[in-house]
Amino acid sequence: MKTQNNKKTEEKKQILLEAVGKVIKAQRNSLNTGINKFSYEYEIGNGLLSRLENGNTDTKISTLWKLSNAFNINFSDMAKLIENELPEDFNFYE
Repeated sequence: MKTQNNKKTEEKKQILLEAVGKVIKAQRNSLNTGINKFSYEYEIGNGLLSRLENGNTDTKISTLWKLSNAFNINFSDMAKLIENELPEDFNFYE
């Protein structure tokens, strides 16, 4: 049985994953490319990309870095886009 803190942490994690997914999907759509074509061109599995876009999986920093390169933006800009999608007071430990 999960403790109350674990449950809150999982809820916060889901908020973060959904923000990541929203940014990835918006950036891919801004390139006017489908998920299959994008995943093939940038060697990112389309299953993984789909799960990321839907907020269903966590990812490695290296994958986010690879995605930011594919979107032709700096990793720090990618992080800022994600941060902007989060609630203003987002914090795992509050």
